[in-house]
Amino acid sequence: MFVHPFDDHAGLRNTQPDAGNQQAVWLANLIQAINGEYSAIACYEQIARRAPSAEARNIIMEIRDDEIRHFQTFSQFYTNLTGRRPQPQISEACPSTYKGGLEFAVKDEQNTVDFYRELARSANSPAMKQAFLEAARDEQHHAVWFLYLLINIR
Repeated sequence: MFVHPFDDHAGLRNTQPDAGNQQAVWLANLIQAINGEYSAIACYEQIARRAPSAEARNIIMEIRDDEIRHFQTFSQFYTNLTGRRPQPQISEACPSTYKGGLEFAVKDEQNTVDFYRELARSANSPAMKQAFLEAARDEQHHAVWFLYLLINIR
């Protein structure tokens, strides 16, 4: 479980002896979230290009738009906390086939739900809690849509 002391202004409060370590862990998790969103944006663009129909392409691009919004929100948190802009990196390679991409996306989205819920629980900032809970909800919806597309491959 992640436990990180944030105040309501996205600043850090040293209320525990190991607050510095908690800050480092929190920032590492935030960077992981940023990199995950950045990777998803790139991957979903590739999957959308391989989509067999306009409907599938539109669904994937709508999901990609959500990921862009998450990326921007998490990047702003990082900037507020550190005074620096994040340097996002692709954290996982995107599979090279449409079906492989969908299978990857279903698993990745579902795993991300739990990660974001944990980040929401660990943040004391209401804005961060809300953002991660909303992102977790979005990721769950994305997993369902990717599963729908996977089931309906023709």
